[in-house]
Amino acid sequence: MIDRPEELEEFTPYLMNRIIARYNKGVESALKEAGVSVAQMRALAVLTEGGPCTIGELSVLTVIKQSTLSRTLDTMERAGLILRQAQDGDSRYRMISLTPEGQAAYEAAWPAMLGMRDTMLKALSPQEQEELNRMLLSIFYDIRHHDF
Repeated sequence: MIDRPEELEEFTPYLMNRIIARYNKGVESALKEAGVSVAQMRALAVLTEGGPCTIGELSVLTVIKQSTLSRTLDTMERAGLILRQAQDGDSRYRMISLTPEGQAAYEAAWPAMLGMRDTMLKALSPQEQEELNRMLLSIFYDIRHHDF
């Protein structure tokens, strides 16, 4: 149990959550200029990196609840950023893929993501940044529940 409020800042999950909340708030403003939301950018990034996938896979990789992601994808599909195509004639199983417009939106928005990352990590040397990434990946692979 935490006895003093200052100990909360030493509780790693709390600190990580606060860092990411501040990062997301900053990137939200930057992405607005590119015309995409944070959730849309997560989807664009995953689809750019990994190619077409199902909503279940995309939900895990974007860390967005499937119901929320479905509404995001509806908006993205109306904007022409993605395609959702039924597989093997089964409309319940649909693959989501980027359109050329979606790829262009990703390329327009990605510099904002890089800029916010650099702002977030500017207190660390390049070597410290690499070490932080290695440590976070170790934690991630140790606690993940999916193969991706």
